[in-house]
Amino acid sequence: MVNETKKEFNLNMHTARLLFDEPFFAALSRRINKIATTSIPTAGVRVNPDTAQFEMVYNPEFFEGLEDNHRTGVLKHEFYHLVFEHVTSRKPDGVDHRTWNYATDLAINSHLSSELPETALIPGAGPFESYPSGLSAEAYLLKLQEDEQFQEGKDKGDAGNESTESGAGDDSAGSEQFDSHEGWGESNSTTSEIAKERLKDYIKKSAEEAQQGSGWGSVPAACRRDIMARLATFVDWRSVLRYFVKTSQRAAKRSTVRKINKRFPYVHPGKKVKRQARIAISIDQSGSVSDGMLEAFFSELNKLAKHATFTVVPFDTRVEEALVYEWKKGENHKTERVMCGGTDFDAPTAYVNKNNFDGHIVLTDMMAPKPKASNCQRMWMTTKACAAHPYFKTRERVIAVDIKE
Repeated sequence: MVNETKKEFNLNMHTARLLFDEPFFAALSRRINKIATTSIPTAGVRVNPDTAQFEMVYNPEFFEGLEDNHRTGVLKHEFYHLVFEHVTSRKPDGVDHRTWNYATDLAINSHLSSELPETALIPGAGPFESYPSGLSAEAYLLKLQEDEQFQEGKDKGDAGNESTESGAGDDSAGSEQFDSHEGWGESNSTTSEIAKERLKDYIKKSAEEAQQGSGWGSVPAACRRDIMARLATFVDWRSVLRYFVKTSQRAAKRSTVRKINKRFPYVHPGKKVKRQARIAISIDQSGSVSDGMLEAFFSELNKLAKHATFTVVPFDTRVEEALVYEWKKGENHKTERVMCGGTDFDAPTAYVNKNNFDGHIVLTDMMAPKPKASNCQRMWMTTKACAAHPYFKTRERVIAVDIKE
């Protein structure tokens, strides 16, 4: 009889079933890469330093040994780390990594106490029996810093033996952490900036799906308010512009004998990849778009031109192709108006669609009917007042330009 090889547990095949009753987490899950690995004993979320994509890494043997309700709980726990920005930017300055890890887990597990493996850190249970449930990560951080037993155990190295891979500790300082916090805050500034904007976009779209679909599932009302408040906070439009340009890049490949083909070395030529972004900047020339807004926008484009080439598309009710120009990499341009009149967003959209751009940014006061669909990703930039009272509704990203800086 031939022995059958046991198949490795594939989390991707189970996620939809596990999150069937969790519309918000299901929507977020679809946007997160899931990677099986034996390099960690449990699971964790992180930012890939090369792609700025969010990943959930998991040990197949760990997940295979869990019951379904615990599998769901672990998924939700990891996604809460993303929702509450623990992976990207929320860690307070001057706080050691281990204590912050415990604080974030205690905050999240307040909402998941009955859905997690026994190794989870639970407020009100075990070494944290005196800790109330429902506090923020910052509040738990203060309690941990004031907890003599925890600090003594941490100082002796018993709070987890400083294992950055498993996040596991022993009972002298608290229960074990069942997930990994490896890679938090280790990305460079550019990658971190892109990841933060990408995460806001993921959460925004997931929240919209939950609100327009069958609800938020088990997400508590307090967490929903926190999520929506985070989405409503002011976004640095300069960071968004840089993010937009980088995520609009495409790869141009050509064969070259100077590079070795990885699959067929010395048989076929290799490929040389050049990444570039063809971005159209459509500028509304109607008089209601202020000079201050134009100046702020042109100022940032001068900075972005250090990294990419743009095509500037002035428009009002039409696009005058003779006035369209290429803003080449490394050049500076002054603020200028070259047209006047009303506003029709179909005109620049048709121009961009026809010319196969990779990304489309529209600077406008939003005071015109909703345009036709764009073939590439499109983003709108306007003033705070115009963003608050747009003429039309859109699910595309709308960013308010801060013209005071």
